[in-house]
Amino acid sequence: MNDLTPPEKRTAKDYATDQEVRWCPGCGDYAILRAVLNTLAELNAEPENTVFVSGIGCAARFPYYVETYGFHTIHGRAPAFATGIKLANPELDVWVVGGDGDMLSIGGNHLMHVIRRNVDVQVLLFNNEIYGLTKGQASPTSRAGTRSPSTPLGSVDNPVSACVFVLGAGARFVARGIDSQQKDLPDILKRAHAHNGASFVEVLQNCIVYNDGVFADITEKAIAADRQVVCRHGEPLVYGKDKDKGIKLNPQTLSLESVEIGEDGPEAAGVLVHDETNRILATMLAGMDDETLPVAVGVIYCDPGESYGDGMARVKAEAVKRAGGADLKSIMHAGHTWTVAE
Repeated sequence: MNDLTPPEKRTAKDYATDQEVRWCPGCGDYAILRAVLNTLAELNAEPENTVFVSGIGCAARFPYYVETYGFHTIHGRAPAFATGIKLANPELDVWVVGGDGDMLSIGGNHLMHVIRRNVDVQVLLFNNEIYGLTKGQASPTSRAGTRSPSTPLGSVDNPVSACVFVLGAGARFVARGIDSQQKDLPDILKRAHAHNGASFVEVLQNCIVYNDGVFADITEKAIAADRQVVCRHGEPLVYGKDKDKGIKLNPQTLSLESVEIGEDGPEAAGVLVHDETNRILATMLAGMDDETLPVAVGVIYCDPGESYGDGMARVKAEAVKRAGGADLKSIMHAGHTWTVAE
């Protein structure tokens, strides 16, 4: 009897290419790349069955640096290419990578459709609230008042909340991570990978050249605990260095607010318990963006449903059944004419 040798466990280095990684020194993309490589290693992903798809922008260089298949496509259309790839070969593990400009400006409609269709891909949106590759213009996520080459007197646009946007488009998995949090980001990516359907992960990322420190008010070590609330299913939404604050619902205004936690604990203070299957709660958590509330990170929403690929397979099987088992090849070679309908 032959003994089967278990496959050798891969490391992050096994997924790194021989290409020189070319981003600005200190760019958050380096940290995200490291997290992705570590995630692939933990998943022991098969390189020959893995595909990274990107559009245009700094983040779009990603496929060159991952030892898998990759498509560097056109501005904003990465979700459309990824949809075609996944439908053509459902066995492939498809990741979509793009920045806030690429995904939410020219690519906003394509992002919306891959999300609403629930195509089984992982969408990673790197949000640095600026256009990096084209030298620092305001992007769809730039805050009001942002001064840039395209808005020298300050932007008057209302910024897009990426997570709220995709929840509005019907997303069934929404998470938010931070580039520098290397212990937490791979866990978020693994959760996204395990989800059947479209998984959306917003990664808050620093652009050291054109928007340095844009997230410093929530990521600086001294204040991070007081400015971030980690969403864990079934656990109270508590935060703060001493875990002395929490998120509660104000029944009069139907809005979230911060509350001090006393000696009687979170339950007595009315602190909400995170339910990642609650879309209304998820939308409220994703939209927290003022100084009185922390920023929600972790898995904000997860409520699986039928993926687009599963739905298409079901429809295809029914169509073949109704056609008596005929397939396109046999029809194309049946003669010079075809009967479309009786």
